[in-house]
Amino acid sequence: MKLRALIEPGNPERVATGFQFIEGPVWHPDGFLLFSDIPAGRIYRWTPDTGATVWREPSGHANGLTLDHAGRLIACEHGNRRVSRATLTDGADGGPETLADRFAGRRLNSPNDVVVHSGGALYFTDPPYGIRPEEQEQPHSGVYRLAPGGEPELLVADFERPNGLAFSPDEATLYVDDSARRHVRAFDVREDGTLANGRIIADMDHPQPGVPDGMKVDSAGHLYVTGATGVWVFEPDGASLGVITTPEGPANCAWGDADRRTLYITAQTSLYRVRATLPGRGPLVG
Repeated sequence: MKLRALIEPGNPERVATGFQFIEGPVWHPDGFLLFSDIPAGRIYRWTPDTGATVWREPSGHANGLTLDHAGRLIACEHGNRRVSRATLTDGADGGPETLADRFAGRRLNSPNDVVVHSGGALYFTDPPYGIRPEEQEQPHSGVYRLAPGGEPELLVADFERPNGLAFSPDEATLYVDDSARRHVRAFDVREDGTLANGRIIADMDHPQPGVPDGMKVDSAGHLYVTGATGVWVFEPDGASLGVITTPEGPANCAWGDADRRTLYITAQTSLYRVRATLPGRGPLVG
């Protein structure tokens, strides 16, 4: 398969700009996109009709965002060093509560990105990007699982800078990238939610600036990983299909619109979108 079989012809369309550094997009079934502007300490709400408006400020310097099964916003907050949850009513902010901010009695580093399993557990990465070296309390940059009502469980501790993560459509595999090592790893997901058989499936080293960051999968299991020069697209086994080149360095992406066939890309100061031939896998809401 070639990339042109997955992406409709044309360059990425810029739909909003003027931000500081945007990340963490997630599409809400009610027809709007939420995304973070990390240094500005804001979460924006974007619709095709109204454009981008501030939805939450301050945001705790939120980074990765997703929705749980009840449609509540799950946010990785760099500034507050926590994973939080907030209800939404007609797009309004219901106020965040802390789900996790410590492991083994020590503060988390700066939770970065998060996904939700169909069973309700959260999986999140915790590199130290949002803190100074002297503030780090965890001896590792971990990948964690948080069961409903439980405490964080450390699943993998040998990443240098774990970042984006995504489940395969059948949830048998969890993909996690390591920004520092510029690769993507795959793990088998056991019945109890723990991970096994970690292996590198994609090398994303490149002479241009940019590292593996946010990622999503489509309905057929193709991986879309932001990196140097654009969004890299892979087969489920890591075979490269090509790169969706973006005018600015991308940090994350999310599937949106009613048919889940638009890939929204947060890239430095601007929000872009491209149309795909297959729908993407988004949060399981409802």
